[in-house]
This record gives sequence, C-alpha cells and structure tokens, in this order.
Amino acid sequence: MTVYEAQARMMEIRSRFGLPAPAPTGGGDAFAAALQSTMAAGRPVTGTAVVDAAKRYLGTPYVFGGNTPERGMDCSGLVQRVYADLGVRLPRVAKDQAREGTAVPGLAHARPGDLLAFGDPVDHVAIYAGDGRMIAAPHAGDVVKLQQVYETPTAIRRIVPTTALDPLATGALAAGALPAGALPAGALPAGALPAGALAGGAMVTAAALRPAALNGVPYAELFQQAGAKYGLSPALLAAVAKVESGYNPAAVSGAGAQGLMQLMPATARGLGVNALDPAQAVDGAARMLSANLDRFGSLDLALAAYNAGGGAVSRYGGIPPFAQTQAYVPKVKAAMEQLAGRGFA
Repeated sequence: MTVYEAQARMMEIRSRFGLPAPAPTGGGDAFAAALQSTMAAGRPVTGTAVVDAAKRYLGTPYVFGGNTPERGMDCSGLVQRVYADLGVRLPRVAKDQAREGTAVPGLAHARPGDLLAFGDPVDHVAIYAGDGRMIAAPHAGDVVKLQQVYETPTAIRRIVPTTALDPLATGALAAGALPAGALPAGALPAGALPAGALAGGAMVTAAALRPAALNGVPYAELFQQAGAKYGLSPALLAAVAKVESGYNPAAVSGAGAQGLMQLMPATARGLGVNALDPAQAVDGAARMLSANLDRFGSLDLALAAYNAGGGAVSRYGGIPPFAQTQAYVPKVKAAMEQLAGRGFA
C-alpha cells in the first residue's frame, strides 16, 4: 500500500463519520491532495470520482499482471487500483470483479464508474466513462486509454451507490473495516458498529457501499431500475420474484417456467428476453406487469394475469377460479407489504 492510498482510505473513513481531516503534511501529488480535499468535504465516493481517478492512469503501458503505474497495468489491475485509490476493495482478476456490486441491465442504464465486463467467461474489464466510452488497459503493446465501448458487455456491475451513503444506518461496515483509533472515544453509541469493526484494516469493501434500501433484497437494483423504467413499484417486482422463484435465477418449474421471474419459454420469446438472465427477466416481467395493469386496471387482476394469463382473467371477468392463482395474488401482496416494511418500496 502506498502512502497516498493509506491517506485516501483514512480520509474516506473520517469523512463518513464527520471527523475532521488531519492537517496536510506537505508533499504528495496533486491527485492525492484533491482526493483528500474531496473526502474532507464529506462527499461520498461517486462514479464521477471513479472516472476521475481512472484518468490519472491514462497513458500507463499495458503489462500483464501489473497493477502499478511504475510497472504498468493490465485491465483488472487498472480497475483494482482505481477503486483502491478511493478506498474500495475489489478482487484482482476480471472474472471475479465482474461479480462484485449489483447488476446493471444494459449499457443504456450504465453510469460513469460502472464496470464493463467482456467475454464468456469474462476475460476483460473496463471502467465506463459515460457517452459510450470507457477507460481500459486494452492489450499488450497498448496503454491505458479512453476508448469507445466497441461491443456489448457480457456484464455491467455498479460498485458505488447511487444514493447517499450511511454505513451506520445500514450496518454495512464489516469487522476490521476501520483502523484502531479512527474514531474518538464516545463518538458512537455502544453497539453502533459490529464487534471488531475498529480493529485493523483500512479498506472498505464493495459490499459496504450498497445503499440501505438494497440490503437483504437480492437483485434489488434490477427491481429499482425496471420499476423506474415502467412506472412500477420495485417492491412489486421483488415480491413477484420472491413468490415465483425464491430469488433463484436458475429455477425451473414443473410446468417449464424459467428463471428469477418464472417466465414460460414462449412468453420469454414474445418479450424478446432470456428468462435465465436476471436483468432480462426482470425487464420482461416488468413490461408484462405494466401491460397487465394498463389492460385490467387493478393490481389483483394484473397479478392474476401474470400467473394464469390475460386470457383467463378476461374469460372469467376477474381472478380465475384456479387454486394456484387464488393463492398467488394474496401471497405476492403479502410479500410486497413485508418488503415495504423493510424500507424497500
């Protein structure tokens, strides 16, 4: 760990708890000074900050296995280094980095700072810079550079949150997340942090950056994004996933329904989605529920149509007299209430 990395991580920890920044000791480069100033002002890590940090390394030669500007960097070394500069721990290799954070359904929803992963299995990763461009360490003989996103990513992951960070409210700080002495005696009430949270280790994990409302709800950001896109409650989409599959993206029912949202193959084809891809499945299910609401004008009938088909709802003039459907509607509504009670709505 460099002196600048240690300073940056300590500054972030102090800023999160409203502690004053230590007086500058002189020396260091302009980036480190600017980073300290940003964190001292209490501003959380943002996607824009990630892009700015990445731009610091433009022109660094590509070196396989490298993760320092002095030695050179490969693609995942660049990503790991950039996030480390901002106090966020990521794995070293691209395929593991592509599983961090939360999924983004497509490039149209990507924001600066998101990770773009390529290949199946993943063999390349870059940082999205906005406007269809990314910062990457492409290959041997090249340098870290800003370039167009040249193909559709196989995965897009959001590492930094899109809402205000509140680690105390979320309980997101893990044991060992803060160094001893980072907080003055009496700064926090007893039990505010998990046992061991003030012992050793200055890094904050990527998991600790997730917004409070997302905690404990699998695929939460997918539900939020699709809800905003189609004018639905994210809790509705999450409740359907919970009742349909128990949040299992690989689930297959006896009738052949597939994936997180349990779409029948013919339904998935009609929606133009892969039912076993969580992002596509949530988007397709949201479109279907939105259309059901427009068609039938009530949540109960929209859910009944999701379960039994719109034709059955029209034929019976209401919730069809099928035991499964009769039980399905109240189950989903109860799950919605539970999610709303936990602050996910």
